[in-house]
Amino acid sequence: MLRILALPALAVLIAACPVRAEEPPRPAPSNPPAAPSLGADTLKPGKPAVKPYLAETAGPDATQILPPPPAHDAPLDKADRAAFNGTRALKGSPRWEIAANDVSEGASAVLDNFACVLGTRIDQGRVPAVLNLLERTRLDLARATRGPKVHYRRLRPFVGNEAPICVQRTQALTDSFSYPSGHATQGWAYALILASLVPEKATAILARGRAYGESRVVCGVHWLSDVAAGRITGSSVLATLMGDPGFRADLDKARAELRGALSGGGTAPDQAVCTREAEALREPPLEF
Repeated sequence: MLRILALPALAVLIAACPVRAEEPPRPAPSNPPAAPSLGADTLKPGKPAVKPYLAETAGPDATQILPPPPAHDAPLDKADRAAFNGTRALKGSPRWEIAANDVSEGASAVLDNFACVLGTRIDQGRVPAVLNLLERTRLDLARATRGPKVHYRRLRPFVGNEAPICVQRTQALTDSFSYPSGHATQGWAYALILASLVPEKATAILARGRAYGESRVVCGVHWLSDVAAGRITGSSVLATLMGDPGFRADLDKARAELRGALSGGGTAPDQAVCTREAEALREPPLEF
């Protein structure tokens, strides 16, 4: 695996790099393709979506918080390209399979992806408060990523080449924007929430949350700096949510509910799957 830069260095170096000047700005589309839909509940398709916790103007402005993505041929741009090129060799490996599995997002999918570190495949019918907490948070996270995606309009790493990626190439994916990674934003925020709900498993949960974001680089659909920006965005949204009384009340409900689900009634995850996951994730992480 690649060992690149420490996180503090990422923010400093990116902040020092100007936005690319050689490309004239393009008008932002009225319906940015990278912004997840807020109009339907992913758990109950066709029904109105649950509401985000934060009002439109109450959430953090990630466009002002994040540094711009690396300029063309700047050191971090070269690091991004090295990470993309180097991880293409992982096609067909167990780590590639994990990355493909991590493409699924949302509360239900992430609970499944975290089953090995939680030690239980949770019967999701028993944890409506947990799912409600995560799905409402997801809407706040989606809103936070929309601004910088449209502002920077960064192209994904597979655009303009035929390198392998772990998902089907579609025009919708090609036309969507890359910075920051919505998956990494969501995965890191969910990991922080789960770590607070089950603090005795925090280390394993957070390590899995890190790997969930890195799967976007392995998959070939995001740059390394997109993932780092996703972690900052996810942390910013969660810090803001902690000031919301409704979120804190739901967090307490979810904590009691999840503890009950983990104490009995769930099924053990497939140990062969967990062994493969542990071995694949034991490789040195992609460092920022």
